[in-house]
Amino acid sequence: MLKRNGNYEKEIRENMKGGPGAVTFEHLFKKEEFGGEHLRVCAKLILPPGSGIGLHPHCNEDEVYIVLKGIGTVTDAGVTSTVYPGDTVLTGKGDSHSLTNNGSETLEVIAIVVTY
Repeated sequence: MLKRNGNYEKEIRENMKGGPGAVTFEHLFKKEEFGGEHLRVCAKLILPPGSGIGLHPHCNEDEVYIVLKGIGTVTDAGVTSTVYPGDTVLTGKGDSHSLTNNGSETLEVIAIVVTY
């Protein structure tokens, strides 16, 4: 299944998980489009400067962030780090994470959530 850039279903979430501002989801593929039952999210997240996703746990699931563009701050399992394009973050097994765009340009991240 091919989906062209610019044709993704978009969703805006205000104060996501208690974070500041709004995060835009571009749903690359919806869970109904996969043959398995374990994919929950496959989306590009777009965070304007000053926006973020608040600290939240991942129980019975794993989430991968793949940083495409911009610079942000991630807290993962209690450790806070700066993330850059090309960095990846894996959170799961009950650990918590958050993501904030404290840079001056848009932060774009691919997010994939798989349940188990």
